[in-house]
Amino acid sequence: MSNVIVVGCGRVGSELARMLSESGSNVCVIDRKPEAFANLGLDFNGSTLEGVGFDEDVLVKAGIEDCEVVAAVTQLDNTNLMVAEVAHRLFGVPHVISRLYNPGHERAYAQLGIDYVCGTSLVAEEVFSKIMAGHGSHLDTFGEFEILRFSINLEAFGKKTIRVSELERPHDIRICAFERADGSASSIPTGDSILYHGDTVLACVRHELISAFSRYML
Repeated sequence: MSNVIVVGCGRVGSELARMLSESGSNVCVIDRKPEAFANLGLDFNGSTLEGVGFDEDVLVKAGIEDCEVVAAVTQLDNTNLMVAEVAHRLFGVPHVISRLYNPGHERAYAQLGIDYVCGTSLVAEEVFSKIMAGHGSHLDTFGEFEILRFSINLEAFGKKTIRVSELERPHDIRICAFERADGSASSIPTGDSILYHGDTVLACVRHELISAFSRYML
């Protein structure tokens, strides 16, 4: 069971607090507006504390000295940053997470060693993932890459077989694994591994290359 402080009781903070409480964590929610605690609902069994989330006295009352996690999820980046700095540097909380609205600040947060979640980037990635799912081959998004699972169309190459290296080099993709079309075998390939028409391939492809490469997918 973890002791968690959530700073900010808006839509994100209240939902997070409820999820943590339901999972068995001891949760204290801090917000400067007492009316915000209504967002927690009647079933919330954690504690609440009115105050400024980066105030040392408020944090001590919330139990930060025995806290494993602090989540700063107010609607202000500067407030979240101050909470994170106070929790990490003054109280030595092992895991501090800050909500970040402006994705332009991501590099600065990373350089400061602050664990963060950027809603703008996450929403964009989620929408992108849903769009890519329309191909029927999308599995996941990883930075600037897409993880795809598809059957290889060797007719597009005018061949019956192809070496993995012949597929990877010209198209700047990486084949992570493959399975024979009849299900008889699967393998993590080397460059010399042979693929047959209809084999199922797990591949890592750059976003911008998917459209051009899609003709090789069955």
